[in-house]
Amino acid sequence: MSRPLLSLLTFLFLSIICNAFSPENPTDRKVLVLLDDLSVKSSHSLYFQSLQSRGYDLDFKLADDPRVALQRYGQYLYDALILFSPTIESLGGSLNAAAILDFVDSGHDLILAADASASDLIREIATECGVDFDEDQAAMVIDHTSFAVSDTEGDHTLIAGDNFIQSDVILGKEKIKAPVLFKGIGHSVNPANSLVLKVLSASPAAYSANPKSKLSTPPTLTGSAIGLVSVVQARNNARILISGSLSMFSNRFFRSGVQKAGSTINHGRSGNEQFVTEISKWVFHERGHLKAVNVRHHKVGEADEPSIYRINDELEYSLEIYEWSGTSWEPYVADDVQVQFYMMSPYVLKTMSTDQKGIYYTSFKVPDVYGVFQFKVEYEKLGVTSLSLAKQIPVRPFRHNEYERFITAAFPYYGASFSMMGGFFIFSLVYLYHK
Repeated sequence: MSRPLLSLLTFLFLSIICNAFSPENPTDRKVLVLLDDLSVKSSHSLYFQSLQSRGYDLDFKLADDPRVALQRYGQYLYDALILFSPTIESLGGSLNAAAILDFVDSGHDLILAADASASDLIREIATECGVDFDEDQAAMVIDHTSFAVSDTEGDHTLIAGDNFIQSDVILGKEKIKAPVLFKGIGHSVNPANSLVLKVLSASPAAYSANPKSKLSTPPTLTGSAIGLVSVVQARNNARILISGSLSMFSNRFFRSGVQKAGSTINHGRSGNEQFVTEISKWVFHERGHLKAVNVRHHKVGEADEPSIYRINDELEYSLEIYEWSGTSWEPYVADDVQVQFYMMSPYVLKTMSTDQKGIYYTSFKVPDVYGVFQFKVEYEKLGVTSLSLAKQIPVRPFRHNEYERFITAAFPYYGASFSMMGGFFIFSLVYLYHK
């Protein structure tokens, strides 16, 4: 291989690494899009164009392409994966369910869309992420009260959903006014799993069943327990979006008007475009991504960080927290950031004050217990990445020459000692000289 060609390949490889997800620029940039059919690229072009307009580099491939790969030489080539191939039974190249889950476990993000023809592979990936699609392969979400009024859809499987999660971090500050069109399969989530959140839920009257046959047994999924769109934020802060409808991302649903059954309001355009755009911003870390910097602690009245504290010392602790806005780091403002002074259990738990500019601070007295302590900040909040900070510091007792000459708490003992000596002296005088 010639030297100029080798230099070019090295430059390209370094460019991929430098543009990838990093703590200083957490937004995903290189995204692999796997499709069942390349026609999806045009039928869902509005969604893809919205991503490209925000700076994302989309690499479109067929899901069964034998050359498709997420990594090469141990280095991931992409920062995120969009899986718009609900019917695929086997992925191409070295890709399989385990490879996609490893991709997420490495801190990368995933958007997965299914539909009524979802394959076992897609269902397996969703299950591993904490979302269980209806086991009935022919089932779809049906709602006879919250369906979208349509001349062509008579089975009430075209849902006009407006049961959104109440979170400005996930869905943005601007309210979604029009219902979202949804046609696909429902799923359930384990209520005990705090990592999975239903972003769009079905109405209380909805149920999941085969629309082409009569119900012979009660449906397993009913009411608001049915999830239409859910998100997962893993413990490593990787984010996942799982939708039971691929059509929800389509140009047709973006441009369609919507009128919810029982409502007189006819919206000229559905809320799909705003909904999927805002939730994609969250999934790709354009919103709700936190970082903590400049963690400091020192004695009150000093500036240098000591290597050890003494019991009963007065200390100050501070840090700075910023949130990524998609283009820059902005101060994060909250009133629930806490610090623990921890050894086996928290001896001190303090809610930190803030200057509204990203700086959090507090002060407290070191406990009257010596040992190896930790300053711990464990911050978890709906929609934002978790922060886990720990800094170890030893605490020593007083040295022998650091105690006060007379300890106030010991005055009763001092009095007892001197009274005993005085009493013995008087007793001796009386005993020796009294006849």
